[in-house]
Amino acid sequence: MITPDYCRTMARYNLWQNRSLLRAAGTLDEAARRQDRGAFWGSIAGTLGHLLWGDQVWMARLDGGERPAVAIADSAARFAADWDAYRRLRTETDLRILAWADALGEGDLAGALVWYSGVQQREVAKPKALCVAHFFNHQTHHRGQAHALITAAGGRPDDTDLIFMPDLID
Repeated sequence: MITPDYCRTMARYNLWQNRSLLRAAGTLDEAARRQDRGAFWGSIAGTLGHLLWGDQVWMARLDGGERPAVAIADSAARFAADWDAYRRLRTETDLRILAWADALGEGDLAGALVWYSGVQQREVAKPKALCVAHFFNHQTHHRGQAHALITAAGGRPDDTDLIFMPDLID
Protein backbone atom coordinates (compact mmCIF):
# COMPACT_ATOMS: atom_id res chain seq x y z
CA MET A 1 0.00 0.00 0.00
CA ILE A 2 2.62 2.56 1.08
CA THR A 3 6.38 2.53 1.62
CA PRO A 4 8.85 4.25 3.93
CA ASP A 5 9.81 6.51 1.00
CA TYR A 6 6.17 7.57 0.64
CA CYS A 7 6.10 8.40 4.36
CA ARG A 8 9.28 10.45 4.10
CA THR A 9 7.87 12.37 1.14
CA MET A 10 4.59 13.05 2.94
CA ALA A 11 6.39 14.09 6.14
CA ARG A 12 8.42 16.62 4.11
CA TYR A 13 5.23 17.79 2.40
CA ASN A 14 3.56 18.20 5.79
CA LEU A 15 6.47 20.33 7.05
CA TRP A 16 6.53 22.47 3.89
CA GLN A 17 2.79 23.08 3.92
CA ASN A 18 2.56 23.78 7.64
CA ARG A 19 5.36 26.34 7.34
CA SER A 20 3.34 28.02 4.59
CA LEU A 21 0.17 28.07 6.68
CA LEU A 22 2.01 29.40 9.74
CA ARG A 23 3.56 32.17 7.69
CA ALA A 24 0.29 33.15 6.02
CA ALA A 25 -1.84 32.89 9.18
CA GLY A 26 0.82 34.90 11.02
CA THR A 27 0.07 37.87 8.78
CA LEU A 28 -3.49 37.93 10.15
CA ASP A 29 -4.39 39.40 13.51
CA GLU A 30 -5.65 37.26 16.37
CA ALA A 31 -9.28 38.25 15.78
CA ALA A 32 -9.08 37.10 12.16
CA ARG A 33 -7.53 33.77 13.19
CA ARG A 34 -10.20 33.21 15.87
CA GLN A 35 -13.24 34.40 13.87
CA ASP A 36 -15.82 31.66 13.31
CA ARG A 37 -15.92 31.18 9.55
CA GLY A 38 -18.46 28.38 9.42
CA ALA A 39 -15.90 25.60 8.97
CA PHE A 40 -16.30 22.29 10.77
CA TRP A 41 -13.79 23.39 13.43
CA GLY A 42 -15.04 26.98 13.25
CA SER A 43 -12.08 29.25 12.77
CA ILE A 44 -8.61 29.22 11.30
CA ALA A 45 -7.22 28.72 14.80
CA GLY A 46 -9.73 25.94 15.49
CA THR A 47 -8.93 24.11 12.28
CA LEU A 48 -5.18 24.42 12.82
CA GLY A 49 -5.62 23.37 16.46
CA HIS A 50 -7.51 20.24 15.48
CA LEU A 51 -4.92 19.42 12.83
CA LEU A 52 -2.11 19.64 15.39
CA TRP A 53 -4.12 17.57 17.86
CA GLY A 54 -4.69 14.86 15.25
CA ASP A 55 -1.01 14.78 14.31
CA GLN A 56 -0.04 14.38 17.95
CA VAL A 57 -2.59 11.63 18.56
CA TRP A 58 -1.43 9.65 15.53
CA MET A 59 2.23 10.16 16.35
CA ALA A 60 1.64 8.87 19.88
CA ARG A 61 0.17 5.74 18.34
CA LEU A 62 3.02 5.41 15.85
CA ASP A 63 6.08 6.38 17.89
CA GLY A 64 4.85 5.76 21.43
CA GLY A 65 5.48 9.37 22.45
CA GLU A 66 3.32 11.79 24.32
CA ARG A 67 -0.24 12.42 23.19
CA PRO A 68 -2.33 15.53 23.82
CA ALA A 69 -4.09 15.72 27.15
CA VAL A 70 -7.38 16.91 25.64
CA ALA A 71 -10.14 15.02 23.84
CA ILE A 72 -11.11 15.55 20.21
CA ALA A 73 -14.02 17.80 21.23
CA ASP A 74 -11.54 20.24 22.80
CA SER A 75 -8.94 20.04 20.03
CA ALA A 76 -10.09 23.21 18.25
CA ALA A 77 -9.93 25.40 21.35
CA ARG A 78 -6.61 24.09 22.64
CA PHE A 79 -4.42 26.86 21.18
CA ALA A 80 -6.99 29.42 20.02
CA ALA A 81 -5.69 32.06 22.44
CA ASP A 82 -1.94 31.37 22.25
CA TRP A 83 -0.60 31.70 18.72
CA ASP A 84 3.05 31.59 19.82
CA ALA A 85 2.58 28.33 21.75
CA TYR A 86 0.74 26.86 18.79
CA ARG A 87 3.54 27.81 16.38
CA ARG A 88 6.22 26.29 18.63
CA LEU A 89 4.35 23.02 19.12
CA ARG A 90 3.40 22.82 15.43
CA THR A 91 7.07 23.05 14.46
CA GLU A 92 8.13 20.52 17.12
CA THR A 93 5.45 18.11 15.95
CA ASP A 94 6.41 18.48 12.29
CA LEU A 95 10.02 17.67 13.17
CA ARG A 96 8.81 14.67 15.23
CA ILE A 97 6.87 13.40 12.20
CA LEU A 98 9.89 13.90 9.94
CA ALA A 99 12.21 12.05 12.36
CA TRP A 100 9.73 9.16 12.63
CA ALA A 101 9.43 8.89 8.85
CA ASP A 102 13.19 9.13 8.33
CA ALA A 103 13.72 6.22 10.74
CA LEU A 104 11.22 3.87 9.07
CA GLY A 105 12.51 0.57 7.73
CA GLU A 106 10.92 -1.73 5.18
CA GLY A 107 9.04 -3.84 7.75
CA ASP A 108 7.86 -0.98 9.95
CA LEU A 109 4.57 -0.49 8.11
CA ALA A 110 3.54 -4.15 8.25
CA GLY A 111 1.13 -5.69 10.71
CA ALA A 112 -1.57 -4.12 12.80
CA LEU A 113 -1.65 -0.95 14.83
CA VAL A 114 -3.64 -1.43 18.03
CA TRP A 115 -4.86 1.44 20.20
CA TYR A 116 -7.68 2.47 22.47
CA SER A 117 -10.02 4.86 20.67
CA GLY A 118 -11.50 7.52 22.92
CA VAL A 119 -14.05 8.34 20.23
CA GLN A 120 -15.24 4.75 19.85
CA GLN A 121 -14.59 3.85 23.51
CA ARG A 122 -12.94 0.56 22.60
CA GLU A 123 -9.72 -1.03 21.44
CA VAL A 124 -9.18 -0.80 17.68
CA ALA A 125 -6.80 -2.79 15.47
CA LYS A 126 -6.21 -1.77 11.86
CA PRO A 127 -3.46 -2.41 9.33
CA LYS A 128 -0.59 -0.07 10.20
CA ALA A 129 -0.06 0.98 6.57
CA LEU A 130 -3.73 1.99 6.32
CA CYS A 131 -3.45 4.01 9.54
CA VAL A 132 -0.36 5.82 8.25
CA ALA A 133 -2.10 6.57 4.94
CA HIS A 134 -5.04 7.94 6.95
CA PHE A 135 -2.66 10.03 9.07
CA PHE A 136 -1.24 11.79 6.02
CA ASN A 137 -4.67 12.08 4.38
CA HIS A 138 -6.11 13.68 7.53
CA GLN A 139 -3.36 16.29 7.45
CA THR A 140 -3.94 17.11 3.80
CA HIS A 141 -7.71 17.37 4.31
CA HIS A 142 -7.52 19.83 7.20
CA ARG A 143 -4.64 21.81 5.71
CA GLY A 144 -6.82 22.30 2.62
CA GLN A 145 -9.57 23.67 4.84
CA ALA A 146 -7.11 25.94 6.64
CA HIS A 147 -5.65 27.11 3.32
CA ALA A 148 -9.12 28.12 2.11
CA LEU A 149 -9.97 29.87 5.40
CA ILE A 150 -6.68 31.77 5.47
CA THR A 151 -7.03 32.78 1.83
CA ALA A 152 -10.59 34.01 2.41
CA ALA A 153 -9.31 36.07 5.36
CA GLY A 154 -6.71 37.78 3.16
CA GLY A 155 -3.66 35.61 3.88
CA ARG A 156 -1.59 34.18 1.08
CA PRO A 157 -0.36 30.62 1.69
CA ASP A 158 1.93 29.00 -0.87
CA ASP A 159 0.65 26.65 -3.53
CA THR A 160 -0.11 23.15 -2.31
CA ASP A 161 0.96 21.05 -5.29
CA LEU A 162 3.00 18.09 -4.05
CA ILE A 163 4.85 17.86 -7.36
CA PHE A 164 6.25 21.37 -6.82
CA MET A 165 7.55 20.77 -3.30
CA PRO A 166 11.08 22.13 -2.91
CA ASP A 167 13.74 19.43 -2.95
CA LEU A 168 15.29 20.63 0.28
CA ILE A 169 13.47 21.42 3.49
CA ASP A 170 15.81 22.99 6.03
